[in-house]
Amino acid sequence: NQVLNMGVYEDAVIDTLSSWEKRNFLRRLWKKDQTLWFEEPVPEITDRLGWLSLPEIGHEQLDCLSAFAEEIRADGFKHVVLLGMGGSSLAPMVFQKTFGNAKGYPDLITLDTSHPAAVREAGDGIDFERTLFVVASKSGTTLESLSLFKFFWHGAKDAVQNPGSIFIAITDADTPLVELAGELGFRKTFIAPSDLGGRYSALTAYGLVPAAMIGVDIHGILDRARRAAEGCAPHVNEARAPALVLGAALGELALRGRNKVTFFTTESVADFPIWLEQLIAESTGKDGRGIVPVVDETPAEVINYGNDRFFVLFGVEGDDADGLESILIEIEEAGHPTARIKLADAADLGGEIFRWEVAVASAGTILGINPFNQPDVELSKKLARKAMGGYASGDIDVETTGVDDQEVLNGRLGGWLQEVGEGDYISIQAYIRPSGHTDGLLSEIRRALLERTCLATTLGYGPRFLHSTGQLHKGGPNAGLFLQIVDRTDGELPVPGEGHSFNDIISAQSAGDFVALKQRGRRVLRIDVDGDVEGGLEAVREALRPG
Repeated sequence: NQVLNMGVYEDAVIDTLSSWEKRNFLRRLWKKDQTLWFEEPVPEITDRLGWLSLPEIGHEQLDCLSAFAEEIRADGFKHVVLLGMGGSSLAPMVFQKTFGNAKGYPDLITLDTSHPAAVREAGDGIDFERTLFVVASKSGTTLESLSLFKFFWHGAKDAVQNPGSIFIAITDADTPLVELAGELGFRKTFIAPSDLGGRYSALTAYGLVPAAMIGVDIHGILDRARRAAEGCAPHVNEARAPALVLGAALGELALRGRNKVTFFTTESVADFPIWLEQLIAESTGKDGRGIVPVVDETPAEVINYGNDRFFVLFGVEGDDADGLESILIEIEEAGHPTARIKLADAADLGGEIFRWEVAVASAGTILGINPFNQPDVELSKKLARKAMGGYASGDIDVETTGVDDQEVLNGRLGGWLQEVGEGDYISIQAYIRPSGHTDGLLSEIRRALLERTCLATTLGYGPRFLHSTGQLHKGGPNAGLFLQIVDRTDGELPVPGEGHSFNDIISAQSAGDFVALKQRGRRVLRIDVDGDVEGGLEAVREALRPG
């Protein structure tokens, strides 16, 4: 159930849908016609549309996945630890948080950070004899995933007789990870389709294998996806296809400056937007254009919202949505466009995954971008590699502000905020250990920034956001102000078999991203909390207080 209230933008959306009908958009989409996006051949379009077939062909592998999940359960595994980033981790994380693990099935722990404190904490709590490790990497070369693998493999060799028996791999065909898994005798290697990007891989082995292992009804997930696919089948009128209606709204609103999609959710699907965040940001944020997903921003007074927002409310039948509905009515009365999407139950996320994939891909035709590539992701990786070799900043100093002098901190934050302009957004990039307490402090900082500037705010932990929203930050419009928060960890945590540590990795990644942002002319302020994360965040919060 999808209801859009476009207000003054309704005619633009209707005109786009009428144009798509005349162009036979859906027939051409299912034929994988790349001229929907560009007349001339463009790499990474035709060979990135394999996700369209997943709701149908995916059923062929479900029995195999379910049988493997039963094998894992029967063997007494209590935990599954997923070592992956971005498209390899976000869908499983959503499935775990939404559905939990069914009775008798292992709990899923997603480790998608290279922060040494988080890695050390995860390692300290591992019972290797009852834990299965999933190394997930589409390329088979992801630095963080392979570094985490080496760390846990080193521990497994001392704890179990056959370490390969507690490791599986999920990757594309013919990657180095396939070879590694074979050499080390991994228990299983799942091969995913290579004709789609990582952010479109939720309904492949990357999402479905972890889901099956915790007892999620993967048949139900894929059934709902198939139902959504039928809603935009080739014979359907474009104006009656919910996914295309949503795509037309996303694209047309973004063209008109409403490019901050702000998500509200009821409790049952509260975590779904963390998957949408990568899909939207990485697909649309390039060539100086883009849509900014705003996830987990606490609802505020309507006066704090600028005229650059589009609000989407996700709800599930039976959830208490009265408070959010009241907020949305106020938002509509203030002239903001909205969408209400109501799910029958949480399993409808399978349909929403497919609906939003089509919507974002179709919005790309309006924005004039290729929604399937990520041309700016490599820049931060390249600079991080140089930093790992001792080349930390290139021609630009990695200028850092401390938190020991409150007056200086106040001045730096104030000067940075003086650079805000209409239509901007603020991105907090926290290269610190994720925890419930830091979540709370960072949320307070977000709220203070919103109330002080009336700008949309986003939050990501580093380095995970580099695999999610990083493309938008560097390739999208120069509308972001970036607050990079780093810390200093106690003691080294070496990556076994390598000449560097996890400390080196995350330090290089934060420095590399800082330089990449600066090279693109972005407005960046870097704050070092100097090992005292809580105290440092409280100092930042204090600096943002009114008056």
